[in-house]
Amino acid sequence: MPHIVHVDIAADDPQRATRFYEAVFDWQIQTLHGATSTSIQLINTGFAETEPISASIAQRGDAWRSITPLIDVDSVDTYAARIVAAGGGIVHAKQLIPGIGYLLIFRDTEGNELGLVEELPETMFAKPGGRA
Repeated sequence: MPHIVHVDIAADDPQRATRFYEAVFDWQIQTLHGATSTSIQLINTGFAETEPISASIAQRGDAWRSITPLIDVDSVDTYAARIVAAGGGIVHAKQLIPGIGYLLIFRDTEGNELGLVEELPETMFAKPGGRA
């Protein structure tokens, strides 16, 4: 069955976006030169070590380019504060999604909207042995 293998985050200023994601999520981001006419920032979220998904930040070429991935976190409240401190904003406040957990939508420094998910212990998506 087809599955997501990569997430590309469009950015008007890739360096500013890199600083934002490093500050908020402690992701390790490195520059890949030569793949295209502009540099691409490769993101290591740690997730790719166990699942076949990768991510990057690239120069926004078209106004329509954006994404809305959901990022699994231990505390939506903690990360909401980090997002605001790093220059992002909250689009939709934390809300409970019964059977899943808490959801919050935020905007990064590049205008992209992404989501945070804080899973409930009894979520239907819970992984054996706890959180991934």
